[in-house]
Amino acid sequence: MQLIINGETKESRARTIQELIDELSIESKVMAAAVNMNVVKKELWESHILCENDKVEFLQFVGGGA
Repeated sequence: MQLIINGETKESRARTIQELIDELSIESKVMAAAVNMNVVKKELWESHILCENDKVEFLQFVGGGA
């Protein structure tokens, strides 16, 4: 299936957000996920089914300041 992941079009066999995170080996970095601009709660990552051409954004929180 084709997905748009953080702005890049990629082929994936993942059916859920969690499967996609596992496939990309990025679990420890991801703090939030959004599909088609809708935030998906972490407890739903294993059950949220992805569809062809979904736009998936994985977000990381970075600390900083003065």
